Amino acid sequence: MREDSKVVEGLAGLEMGIEEILRQGARRLVQQAVEAELVAVLEELSTVRTVDGRRAVVRNGYQPEREILTRLGPVPVRVPKTRDRSGSGLGFRSSLVPPYVRRSQTIAAALPWLYLHGISSGKLREALVVLLGEQARGLSPAALGRLKAEWAQEHTEWQRRSLCGKRYAYWWADGIYTNLRAEDDPRICLLVIIGVTAEGKKEIVTVTDGLRESKASWLEVLRDLRDRGVQEAPLLAIGDGALGFWSALSEIYPQTRHQRCWVHKTANILNELPKRLQGKAKAALQA
Repeated sequence: MREDSKVVEGLAGLEMGIEEILRQGARRLVQQAVEAELVAVLEELSTVRTVDGRRAVVRNGYQPEREILTRLGPVPVRVPKTRDRSGSGLGFRSSLVPPYVRRSQTIAAALPWLYLHGISSGKLREALVVLLGEQARGLSPAALGRLKAEWAQEHTEWQRRSLCGKRYAYWWADGIYTNLRAEDDPRICLLVIIGVTAEGKKEIVTVTDGLRESKASWLEVLRDLRDRGVQEAPLLAIGDGALGFWSALSEIYPQTRHQRCWVHKTANILNELPKRLQGKAKAALQA
């Protein structure tokens, strides 16, 4: 029995060692891929120069290390930074590890589906095992039921929270389409407004579902915000060319000025240019 226990302990240690080896390998691969991204960007921008002839974009250390959740567990990553000597806003932004990302794209894509699957089919325990790990298997059906009720209550309270006295300088509005489908219309999207208060604090104003970014859907959103306390119109609203939002905004908050999103405008222009000219064109547009 004593020898058997030693064998079991040895196998457990070997398993932990293999997992750590895999995580270390994943860390090196991700770091190498991000460094390769940086090299490609620096080469692409090598022709962009300052007034005195120096390269405009140069390497400038690393961002603080952070962990990205992958299928192998958390993997620490250090994303390189660049400095733009020309002040045109050019620089390196990793597509593999975008700013503020805390999980891989595979995990990020799976989480909403698993959550919805757990809520709709009663298999929340299986979903939580993926989200929280094996320790979630010990949750009883009663505990899971309480969690569902708490989450639903928190969401309802947030959607109904008072906005009395809120004053927003800016609103960013957009419609985010999902893979969810309605019985009467396949084009369901999330209607999102992010605002900056008069004190300079950025916050999520509302997130709700709508159909096709229509005027009727946006009218419902804006009327709800007005009824919950947003009486003073934002100074400026920024969004893409979705006409539903602009028509609804003019009806509920006619004093708010309209501005098309410069990110969308810039992207539309750059898409019409060859890749070798996009760096210079972007700098010129921002200037």
